[in-house]
Amino acid sequence: MNFKESIDWLYSFKQYGSRLGLQRISDLVKKLENPQNNYKTIHVTGTNGKGSVCKIISSILNRAGYKVGTYISPHLQRFSERIVINDNEISEEDIVRLINKIKPIVEEMINKNNSPTFFEITTAIAFLYFSDENVDFAVIEVGLGGRFDATNVIKPMVSVITNISLEHTKNLGEDVESIAFEKAGIIKEKIPVVSAAKKSAKEVIKKVAVKMQSKYRFIKDSDWKRLNHTETSQEFIIYGDLTRYTVKTSLLGKYQGENIAVSILAIEHIQMAGHYIAENDIIQGVLETFNPGRMEIISEKPTIILDGAHNPTGAEMLKLTFEGDFEYDKLIIVLGILEDKDINNMLSSIVPISDIIIITKSSNTRACDTSVLKDKIEKIGFRKKIVIEDYIPKAIEQAKELANKKDIICITGSLFTVGEARNYFQIYETNIIKS
Repeated sequence: MNFKESIDWLYSFKQYGSRLGLQRISDLVKKLENPQNNYKTIHVTGTNGKGSVCKIISSILNRAGYKVGTYISPHLQRFSERIVINDNEISEEDIVRLINKIKPIVEEMINKNNSPTFFEITTAIAFLYFSDENVDFAVIEVGLGGRFDATNVIKPMVSVITNISLEHTKNLGEDVESIAFEKAGIIKEKIPVVSAAKKSAKEVIKKVAVKMQSKYRFIKDSDWKRLNHTETSQEFIIYGDLTRYTVKTSLLGKYQGENIAVSILAIEHIQMAGHYIAENDIIQGVLETFNPGRMEIISEKPTIILDGAHNPTGAEMLKLTFEGDFEYDKLIIVLGILEDKDINNMLSSIVPISDIIIITKSSNTRACDTSVLKDKIEKIGFRKKIVIEDYIPKAIEQAKELANKKDIICITGSLFTVGEARNYFQIYETNIIKS
């Protein structure tokens, strides 16, 4: 198979949707001789901040001279973004090679009415690729939940659980405690866990950690402090368990202080396990971390920001960041949300800070219809300008026509919306800041 045929074959498994459980992935990696056991891993779950934490930890380890694989999902623009070694995405040739290796095993499973899902096959590809490339570490992001997620066949050096709030309630449970229990399923016996969970979620995770005889460390508000910020960078003090760090980052939003603290405390566990990572590696690793599509300033005059906030917590963080960290004349929101998200609670944060809302939709089949979004926005009481444009590039062009140089345009609501917007800027704009 060539690259297109290989990717088409892989995406044909989207029809199976998300089916939690470890038996299929266990069967698949066993046939591949368990490649995930050939390197050290860091396992990351949570509601918000998973991607940032994965990128920060990977950047620090890379800076320290290690060969580091990073597995994240979903991707913004290209499938290859999911599987990366030291900032280099997996090549088309390697994707074809690995799919050709895995395909006979998958077909055998299909014949036994035990077909793996798209995510399970992708996870196996990542595990195998990292093994083939002899990485020292792999930072693995959970796809959904934790306990029955396909990534949970690894035995990590440290488990990381970011903040916990309501998400994927049909799969993970109707309350924060149930969701925390599913996330805590990544905790392995006598493997340390670092978490930013609070209140009842924290107690659930602590109970699981005690049962698994795992040391636990929860981030407190006093573990980090923002020293200063501009519209393009910020500086924090992080109080680790080994020392204090002063770090600068281009990741925007005060909440990144918590993500950096979680990441550094996870790194300290790796240090304490005997792996050399200098203090300067940590400082430079944080500085060099880049996470596209998350409070990413992609253009200026007007300032255009991409942010993949796709749940109520993310929307609230977006609101707080604009209220506390930016100055502007008007805030123009280009908004596209998936229909299965908690739209009303997302809108309750986004709508009050907006001066103009341009409603759009991604090409994802789960994208919410623009007329439905308009109705929900008006029911909240928004009486300012609303524009509907189903096509994301047209929505961006509308926003630019309505903006002056001191305005901010924020494209948000879904990683799929942001990914398509990023494609637009890379194809049609010559003055984007980063690609």
